[in-house]
Amino acid sequence: MALTLAKNQSISLEKTAGGGLSKITLGLGWDPEKTGFFGKLMGNSGDIDLDASCILFDEGFKPVDLVWFRQLKSRDGSIQHSGDNRTGEGDGDDESIAVDLGRLPATVKHLVFTVNSFTGQTFQKVENAYCRIVDSGANKELARFNLSEKGGHTGIVMASLTRGPAGWDFKAIGKTTNGRTADDLVNLAVEAVRA
Repeated sequence: MALTLAKNQSISLEKTAGGGLSKITLGLGWDPEKTGFFGKLMGNSGDIDLDASCILFDEGFKPVDLVWFRQLKSRDGSIQHSGDNRTGEGDGDDESIAVDLGRLPATVKHLVFTVNSFTGQTFQKVENAYCRIVDSGANKELARFNLSEKGGHTGIVMASLTRGPAGWDFKAIGKTTNGRTADDLVNLAVEAVRA
């Protein structure tokens, strides 16, 4: 059974998976706010275009690479983005980022996962947002972080993976911001992981 994490709570992925963890997927899901008949009549389709991204950092928190809708694969090929979902419609993960932990360069110590609204729509119009970590080899959900905060923000530093001596630790962050692209969130991502 997957663990549901609260803000700033961390877990060891290796212990949670029971060892042998080599490939994980971060899934992100959301639903557009229900607009009703009059909302649709006024041209509000209810679609929400959120973008999941992964920022790769070295030990000193210097950005090494960025995987997002403009670059769907890391330069070394260890991280692959599923592609841009522009509506949030449907069940399950709307976007996902697959990480081959064994192929990540040894210099990469931190992965920070962000989500932002490129079009500038705020999270006031987002419902049921979550991120989850899945052991891709066993197809088993390890942890989930539900985002219940609505508001005028356009971005969130969702979670991080940090490489330690005993393996990877997953931390639920949930820090809100107003960045519209992953580039806008780099400095905040560093602050959130160090906190």
